[in-house]
Parts: sequence; C-alpha cells; structure tokens
Amino acid sequence: MLIQDPFSEDHIRAHCSHCDPTSNAFADLLDETENFRIVCDHHSLCEGHILIIPKEHLSCIGAYSEKQFDEFVELYELVSAFLKKEYGSVSSFEHGNIGQTVFHSHVHLLPYAGDPLTIVPEGKEHLVALPSFIELQKLFKHYDRYLFFSMNDLAWVVDPTLASPGFFRNRFATALGNAERGNWKEMDRNQELMTLAQADNAQVKKRWEGKDKK
Repeated sequence: MLIQDPFSEDHIRAHCSHCDPTSNAFADLLDETENFRIVCDHHSLCEGHILIIPKEHLSCIGAYSEKQFDEFVELYELVSAFLKKEYGSVSSFEHGNIGQTVFHSHVHLLPYAGDPLTIVPEGKEHLVALPSFIELQKLFKHYDRYLFFSMNDLAWVVDPTLASPGFFRNRFATALGNAERGNWKEMDRNQELMTLAQADNAQVKKRWEGKDKK
C-alpha cells in the first residue's frame, strides 16, 4: 500500500479546506470575484473578522500573480473601508509562508486598533515599517517568507525568527481579550465558542448586505 507523504503538495491541496468551496471555511460567504472569495472567518476572533482567500492554492500575497495582486488590493481596500465605517478601525495580518496552520493564503482583517507592541511585545527592533504590499512580493521573492500585520494606515513586517504556528492569530486573540479563540482547532471543538462565532458572523453578514444602502 502506497502511503502518501502528508507534507507533499498534492496531499496538502487534496486536504485543503480553502480549496474546497463547500467546506465550512466558506459557510459565511460575503462576496466572490474572479479570483477571490471574501468570507467571515468561521472561527472568528471577534465580530467583524473577515478573510480574503484566493481561489487558487497559493501560499501568501507574495505568491500572487500581477492580476491576482491588483484584484486583491481592490478587495483589501473594500473590506478595510467596510470595517472602518461599521466598526471604527481595521487591523490585518498574514502569515507569509511561515507560522501557517492552513497552507493556503488567507488574509485576516478585523476591527482592532492599538499599539503594535501589544502584538509584538518583544520590542520595536523586531518590526520594520512596510510602505506597501508590493514590498511583500519582494520579500517573498528573496526570502520565501514574511510575517505581516497592519493597524489602520500603518503596516509592518515582523522578525521571522519569532514565528510560531498561529503567531498573529494567538496574539490578536489575546489583545482582543478573547485568548480562548486563538487556537482555531481547539475552538472548533468548543460548541460555546462556535455559537458565539456564528452570532458574530450573522451580524457581519447583515451589515455587509446593508452597506450599499446607507
């Protein structure tokens, strides 16, 4: 009997929830374009936690084609504007081929504004300001990895030696006062937390559907 390597590209794609449009990851779909889906995070850290997910199995923003990248930037601006209008702030993060627990690009956006050192308390020497998303593609080309996060109009990349599985998710969960939601796999087994996430996402969908009527 042939045993497939669980870390092979074929195995990862065959078992990737973000490659399967019928998976729970897309239970709360907000919008869909040629190359992307916008969804409420099935394991939301808070109300307003939204993901932008490419349809193609790609590791991160840095791996997007020029066409995908341009489309992504438009969607990122759309979701950011929605969160700022509806919730007053927006932060985002992505594990660029490092610290991932799902090996398919998914950019997190959520309502949060604070001190970046709350997310990276190791110190500002571990942060480098990021002027634009284009820099992520350059970093990926040269180093094959990065850790990216933003708060409103400021963005940074983080020293990759700090990376750990679920790096940003755990830290944002703690900053939001919802540390128990940090590990999505454990959260998935907790019916109480999943019920809260479903209620969060129902509110986001209602706000999203009414955004063009205001």
